[in-house]
Formats: sequence, C-alpha cells, structure tokens
Amino acid sequence: MKTSEFDYDLPVEMIAQTPIEPRDTSRLLVLSRESGHISHHRFREISDFLHPGDLLVANDSRVIPARLMGRKESGGQAEVFLLRRRQERIWETLVRGRRLRPGTRIEIDNPKAQGERSRSLSATIIAETPAGGRVVEFEVPVEPLLDELGIVPLPPYVHEPLADGERYQTVYARVQGSVAAPTAGLHFTTLLIDQLLEQGVRFAFVTLHIGLHTFRPVKSEQIEDHPMHSEWAELPAETAEAVNQTRNSGGRVIAVGTTAVRSLETAARLQASPLVPFQGWTDLFITPGYRFRVVEAMVTNFHLPRSTLLMLVSAFAGKAAIDTAYREAIGEGYRFYSFGDSMLIL
Repeated sequence: MKTSEFDYDLPVEMIAQTPIEPRDTSRLLVLSRESGHISHHRFREISDFLHPGDLLVANDSRVIPARLMGRKESGGQAEVFLLRRRQERIWETLVRGRRLRPGTRIEIDNPKAQGERSRSLSATIIAETPAGGRVVEFEVPVEPLLDELGIVPLPPYVHEPLADGERYQTVYARVQGSVAAPTAGLHFTTLLIDQLLEQGVRFAFVTLHIGLHTFRPVKSEQIEDHPMHSEWAELPAETAEAVNQTRNSGGRVIAVGTTAVRSLETAARLQASPLVPFQGWTDLFITPGYRFRVVEAMVTNFHLPRSTLLMLVSAFAGKAAIDTAYREAIGEGYRFYSFGDSMLIL
C-alpha cells in the first residue's frame, strides 16, 4: 500500500494542546469492527462496553525527563535529548545547537537552580549516528540525576506548557524509560480503574519504552519500504498467564494503546497459544493484512497522518472503517493526538 493512502487533513485547532480535566471526561468514540457502527460517549462510560472476565493490558512505561539543557564549553547553547542508553554512561541522543561535533564538551544546566546558572554535569559527544543524532558519554551515570536536571519532553505538536508534569504520565506509570507517553492510557483515573476491577474487569501490564520515532511520519512511498524503529519491550510471566486465563475462560484481551498491541503481538510471534513471557527489542510493523494473534479489542487515541500508528489501527479495524471513524471524529469536533480524545475498537 502507498503511504499517501494514510494521509488526511486535520484543522490545526483540533490538535489538543492541553489535557482535559478530569482525565476520564475525554470523549470516547466506539467503533464496532463487525458492523462498522459508531457511537459517541465519555471515556468514563467505557465500563458499559466491558464485561466481567475481560482483561485490559496496558503499558506501564514512564516518561523520563529526557531533555537536558546546557552550554558548550566554548560557549553557545546546547540541548541534549536522550533517546536510548547504550552503556551505563553512553547514550544515543538528538542534539540542538551549532557545531556539535564529536569531541565537543557540553555542560548540563540545572533548570531548578536559583540565581546563577549552575553546571552540574558534563557530557562529551563521541560519535555521530547514521540518522543524524549523536552518541554522548556522560561523566557519571545520568539516570539518577534526571529528576533534578531533566525536563519531561512534550510532543512536537504541543506548544502549550504543561502545568503538571504528571499529566503526561499514566496513573499506573512505574518503569522509567520512555521519551513519549503511552497516551491511550492517559484517560484512566485510579477511581475508574477501581470501578472496573469491581465490575470484574482485570488489568495486566506490559512495558514498552517509547522512542521519539513514534512521532515521525513514514517517508517511503510504499509502506513496506519503511524501516521500522526498534523499542525495548517486556511481557512478564504474570501478564502472559493472565492473557492465557482470559482466553481460556472466554474473556477478551483488550490492549490499551498501540504499544500494548505491539508488545502482545511480538510475544505471540514466538508462541501464540499459550502466550509466553517476552523480553527484548521489537521492530514489529503492523500494517493492513496482518493477522492478529492475541488482541481482540483496543483502546487508542487519534493518530497523526502517515504514521505507523495509524497503519496499525487500520490493520486492526479495517482501513475503510478507520477512514470513516476519523472523518466522523473531525466532523464531531473531537480533540486529536496525545492530549486528545479516545477510541474504543471492539
């Protein structure tokens, strides 16, 4: 298929700039894969479509404060955006600034320091990456210092500052590692989760650390020519067991977000029944024609044009159904992307 088939026009004012409060008052479009029927609700009404014995599988990855601001030793501002840790002190990064070549030393600022700028950490660029990034070596392990020195990154299409950084985390986020939030889960509140548990709906978790590539559009003319990025994923034994129990008892396995879909389906490529634990890198690229082995329903946000995420939901629900749902969502004034509204595909 051509990448251009996954393009659509979205008025810029429909890109949500701030999260809605409370989380579960966001809108929910419910799409039936079997009939194509669409209905409109609030997210807190998701309980009306879930049954005792269903299993929601969510991504518990937590967004790290990946943006580090500083200056070159020779002067001039520099920004280091952490992407992936290679070794204890060595990271793949994106950098912003002039003449940031191998050998350049950067002094990282403490954005929370009062008064004069403090230099709390130094880093040296040691190599360039084929994609145009930089490999950076820190003088000490940087992860323990991120809460003090780092800034939580927001998607490039969000231009409003976020008053509360926790609003770009799910309420169940616990494993540090992502540079973007698994946004389908942002709609859940602890109260809603408790209500679903009381209803007999179970929760289980996978971990997939989301990279910056999630925001990048597919540039190849044919989607099969796109080099899919790799992300670290883990499906623990207790989640595999919960999935197997749910399938054996007739319940539905419902993925919360595309990252949960990719984690489950990656594990299923090793062994679909019974599902077995998995830990490692995944570059699974789900496009129309893919046969889903585990996921039977999905909670998801509205995705960017020409993105791998839009291709995934089109594979799950059918491209024609997704095209119709997106047109209706635009016509109904839904909010799009990370802080936007949600869709439940049954």
